[in-house]
Amino acid sequence: MENVLAVLNLGDFAHAFSKMGMFPVFDVAYYIVSILYLKYEPGSVEVSRRSPVASWLCAMLYCFGSYILADIMLGSSPIDYFQHNSHILLASAVWYLIFYCPLNLFYKCVAFLPVKLVLVALKEVVRTRKIAAGVHHAHHAYHHGFFIMVIVGYVKGSGVALMSNFEQLLRGVWRPETNEVLSMSFPTKASLYGAILFTLQEAHWLPVSKSTLILVFTLFMATCKVVMTARHSHGSPFTLIESWVCHLLFGSPLSTNEEDNHHAPAAAAPTSPLKSKEELSEGARKRKAKKAE
Repeated sequence: MENVLAVLNLGDFAHAFSKMGMFPVFDVAYYIVSILYLKYEPGSVEVSRRSPVASWLCAMLYCFGSYILADIMLGSSPIDYFQHNSHILLASAVWYLIFYCPLNLFYKCVAFLPVKLVLVALKEVVRTRKIAAGVHHAHHAYHHGFFIMVIVGYVKGSGVALMSNFEQLLRGVWRPETNEVLSMSFPTKASLYGAILFTLQEAHWLPVSKSTLILVFTLFMATCKVVMTARHSHGSPFTLIESWVCHLLFGSPLSTNEEDNHHAPAAAAPTSPLKSKEELSEGARKRKAKKAE
């Protein structure tokens, strides 16, 4: 990998990319996409009208849940990250604009697909940095605790999803069947695999520099998420490999989501297979608002 980058003269670019600051452009994109997904959740708009404090707390969990969970695991105060006033104020401004901007103008702009694709790509840059930072932080606290490095990196990359049930309670919703551990989404799986890769690199078992790994993993994550968002897909590029591995190691049946949907009864089929969960939730919310009018 290093030789290829040397031939392409990308080594310096990878190093510069790994040192590039995330604040404010990339962080703003992360906050926008995170809170955008919060607004897609059933009942979130109603909560924002009924209890702005609860809505704000949910938004902060969506933006900083990974930091909170990682701090708890490493024995730090869960509110440590809230000392960064600029980040809290920026995320709060994004939350206000998405939920309370007149005529929903800000929401309509950031939900416009071409804009959303750019924001999603920028968010994955932040996710990769968080995974790498989590592994590095755990390495300093537990120098030979490789499993701890993986867990902390995994939490840093997908802590928001892992805390989703707690966030639901703040909105007055309880859906234990949506537990992310039971049914991992692509970002959650990718965060786990990324944490393993960065742990191997931190332990010098992976012959690749950290800057190179950050660049390659960021390109992979951004490309996958942009394609999946553009196609309104919730599939995973890991599905085929995981099905074979699970079949060999755990005796699980070989099946894919497409096969499951093909064999499912017609009555259980979704109303629009081309629409994502977020779009379906948003459509239901709009229909409810029209009926109220």
